[in-house]
Amino acid sequence: MNSTILSTRNANPKTQFAIPLYVQIADELISKIESGALSPGDQLAPERELSAELNVNRMTLRKALQLLESQGLLERRHGIGNFIAHSRIDRRMETIFRFSKGVVNRGFSPGTRLINIRVVASGPKLARDLNIDESDQVYDILRLRLINQEPVMLEGYKIPVHRFPGLNKFDLEGRSIYEILEDDFGTRIVRNRQSLEPIIATKLDAKLLEIKPGDPLMLEKRVSYDQQDQPVEFGEDRYRGDRFRFIAETYPRPY
Repeated sequence: MNSTILSTRNANPKTQFAIPLYVQIADELISKIESGALSPGDQLAPERELSAELNVNRMTLRKALQLLESQGLLERRHGIGNFIAHSRIDRRMETIFRFSKGVVNRGFSPGTRLINIRVVASGPKLARDLNIDESDQVYDILRLRLINQEPVMLEGYKIPVHRFPGLNKFDLEGRSIYEILEDDFGTRIVRNRQSLEPIIATKLDAKLLEIKPGDPLMLEKRVSYDQQDQPVEFGEDRYRGDRFRFIAETYPRPY
């Protein structure tokens, strides 16, 4: 890495004078990430060692690392060091997202931890969303979703108890909830109405997702409907902002 960066710095000044040194260093690291020479999860050498290797002062090096961090390519772990960030998972908004299948299709290993499940009263707003009575009970389910054993999303469900009796007795860590609803209750999710908004991680979010309080999250709220167009579940999912990218395709409106 050293020789390549030095050769860039020593190039023709007529073509290189406008490129700051820290940008040249950042560009070289980006090239190594794109070529696979640096892989997601790789730890960079300590700053003192890296600045000596590159023959630059630590202030210049830190500016280069900050540039990579701002682009989501570098993850700084306080007291540990700098790591090449994992690539983001594309979350397409025009399709129903099934976490396990989506992760497997991208070559990763999914995982689930059941954090909490309880039965609570629905209340007025949830009752309207799910088209049930305010006194009706719902399962309140919170699961932590993982990619290659790394926590990346908190997944919340509120599902009417009377429609799915005994749901809390199923294996909610080893099976998809949508799969259970379809295979064991004959209810298939066919569409979602959803919204997105940026939020920051609470202390509980941060603890479960292994990030810092105040780190960015994307909150997805949704109501899912079955094949009879009846609401099945109200969901609130918190995605780590450094691991997901949300994509939507738009088309001309027909007239």
